[in-house]
Amino acid sequence: MERYFYWVRLGGVPQWLLATPTRDSGESFDEPWMFVDGRILTDPGPLKARFAHPGTRRDFVFSSIEETPIVSEAVATVFRTLAPGDVQLFPVSIEGEADPFFVVNATQVIDCIDVARCREVHHYEEGAHPPEFEGEYNWIYGLRIAPSKTEGAQVFRLKKFKVAFIVSEDVKNALEAIGNLGVSFERVTD
Repeated sequence: MERYFYWVRLGGVPQWLLATPTRDSGESFDEPWMFVDGRILTDPGPLKARFAHPGTRRDFVFSSIEETPIVSEAVATVFRTLAPGDVQLFPVSIEGEADPFFVVNATQVIDCIDVARCREVHHYEEGAHPPEFEGEYNWIYGLRIAPSKTEGAQVFRLKKFKVAFIVSEDVKNALEAIGNLGVSFERVTD
């Protein structure tokens, strides 16, 4: 049976914009991109996120700079239930919000980009990338992955293109059932 996957992206709906989470003290992390790097993290302790721009509250958003996934309790429950081995959930307080929210850290990085089937793959120009991006893609249009290489994962990042937050169709359907999302889903499998 064919498995379908989706790239979860910032949606084109009115929504609040949250800044990259910091320590509860307001101190930023040495690696603010750590929540999008696709690795298991030690517990960072209490987190908070302030508004980069107020707007309509959504149950699933990405922070404004590093695109850290930030979700409500209902969305966190979907990840806990359908992808417990693929994510870490860290509580994050949002200024002015009493309800709990969570940072979603996808802990799997899978090498499954089907370069031949992608519409456009852009490489970094020689010497124009930070050393930590050596061998990674600058951007991909019409992203396609090989589902046979996903190793049973439900949620993951892509090797060489970690900006993409990928979920299975089961996760996508459960998230859409919650509604009030600030994200959209771009199918990356045929």
